[in-house]
Amino acid sequence: MWVSKPIYESLPYFYLSVGALCLGSSMYVNHWYWPTICFVVGLVCLVAGLVVLLKRRDYRVTDRRAGHRQDY
Repeated sequence: MWVSKPIYESLPYFYLSVGALCLGSSMYVNHWYWPTICFVVGLVCLVAGLVVLLKRRDYRVTDRRAGHRQDY
């Protein structure tokens, strides 16, 4: 799937913000299993956002060192 560069670059930050919102809302929601669901979704989103952000950073550092960086 191809998306435009601004959307692609903002995805890790979107994951992190959704994760923070879900973790924050898990403290205030008191209906059925929603606190647990919000906590798990928030934790997964935070981990996914950090993994994507760190993987991209590591790839760009090693790619720049190898001299194969090409911006289109």
